[in-house]
Amino acid sequence: MIKQALVATLFSAFGAAAFAAPATFAVDPSHTYAQYTVNHLGFSEQIGLFSKVDGKVVVDAAAHAGSVDITIDANSLQTFWPARDKHLKSPDFFNVEKFPTLTFKSDKLVFKGEALSEVQGNLTLLGVTRPVTLKVTHFKNGKNPMSGIETYGANAEAVIKRSEFGMKTYVPAIADDVKLTIVIEAQRAN
Repeated sequence: MIKQALVATLFSAFGAAAFAAPATFAVDPSHTYAQYTVNHLGFSEQIGLFSKVDGKVVVDAAAHAGSVDITIDANSLQTFWPARDKHLKSPDFFNVEKFPTLTFKSDKLVFKGEALSEVQGNLTLLGVTRPVTLKVTHFKNGKNPMSGIETYGANAEAVIKRSEFGMKTYVPAIADDVKLTIVIEAQRAN
């Protein structure tokens, strides 16, 4: 009797997993941004903020799997100093006329228990694509108390060498190592 109950429970669990489908979540642009931090001449850590980020996240919660597809509008870069913004958008740095977007694509989400811990993917910057692993520093999934919509939220970061993407202007005075941070909220799409 106990053996039959155990077998029934196992089949039930496998059946539920087989029918669980991945869910798609659309990036909430009002709560999502990307930023970088870079050392400037050894004096300070300067930041740049990209205010326009779009994309989707697909999550299969039962399988602890999914994908991320993020597009960052390079022209949305702000450092809160117009002359610097103009220079950073020039061919010396982000070359936004030739490369209007940065992208991050991943099909490898790494979970520790129920929490997302890493997103392994590819970053494309200045037309160069390289593997990047984002370490998740904050993660939450649940119903948004204001909208009632199921939402995923995360903060993630990585350090890249900008020269590996072809951005070499003023290295090493302006550091080669750049910390990237992505803050994202994504709501379940209908």
